[in-house]
This record gives sequence, C-alpha cells and structure tokens, in this order.
Amino acid sequence: MAGDHPVLIPDVVHDEVIRGSERHSHLSLVLDATKSWISVRPIVESSGLVAFSKYHSFLVGADGVTNVGECGVLALSETLPGTAIIDDGAARRAGASQGVDLRGTVGLLLDAVRNHGLSRDTAGAVADDILASDYRYPFEAGRFIGWAVENGHLDYEQ
Repeated sequence: MAGDHPVLIPDVVHDEVIRGSERHSHLSLVLDATKSWISVRPIVESSGLVAFSKYHSFLVGADGVTNVGECGVLALSETLPGTAIIDDGAARRAGASQGVDLRGTVGLLLDAVRNHGLSRDTAGAVADDILASDYRYPFEAGRFIGWAVENGHLDYEQ
C-alpha cells in the first residue's frame, strides 16, 4: 500500500524485472524489498486483455519486447481503474489519449518529499540511481532538488 492505495504491477512488469535481475543484481533486492507491499496482478480478464492488445498495437516495437511492461501498466490502470506510473513519453501519450490517470516517478519523489517525510537527500539519491539506469529526466545527476526548487516544485530551504 502507498498510503491508502494498493500498489499493483502487472505480471509482465514483474517478469521484466526478474529477467533484468539476471544482468542487474540490484533488481533482485528491489523485488525482495517490495514483495510485502506490491502485488503482482496478472492480466487475464477480457477487458484487461483487450486494453493490453490496444496498447500493444500502439507501443510495442518490431522486437516484440520494447514497451510491453508499459502496455501492462496502462491496461491495468485503465481497467481497474488506477493511476499509471509511467515515464516513457510514447506510453504517456497513449495512456493520456485513452483517459488513463498518469504520474511519473519524478512526481512520486516530489510527493514523497512534500507529504511523506522523504528527505531531500534520499530523494536526490533515488533520482540519481534512476538516472544511472539510462533514464532521461529534465535534470542531470545531482540536480534533482535544485531542479525542483528552480521550477517551483519544492520550496527553497536554507
């Protein structure tokens, strides 16, 4: 649970993380650390499968793998309903076009700092760790808090 909200990931995302842990051992730690509060939800109902297929036709590349996780997140969020945590630009556009409620990881970090007691240092370290995994954010490593203050997302703190 995140506050009063259950945290769900589709089975396709869980499978991606498991496969990724073979190359990136820290992902196994993430799975272990979150298994008590993140539930894996298979997409098996017809409405979820239809939504998944729709997003698959919009987003999945020729390799048949790229953006499959995003398709699962959007399908779950559309059919449950819920908020999709998505950073990929194409997936965000696809979800928005279908009325899916969207948030990004930067928004989650900002919310955690403003409302849930996450320290600025910890939030900055998390943002830096995410950036190190080839994410693209509107700031460079070490600049999350500075960027957030400069853009009015956080108050200046002396």
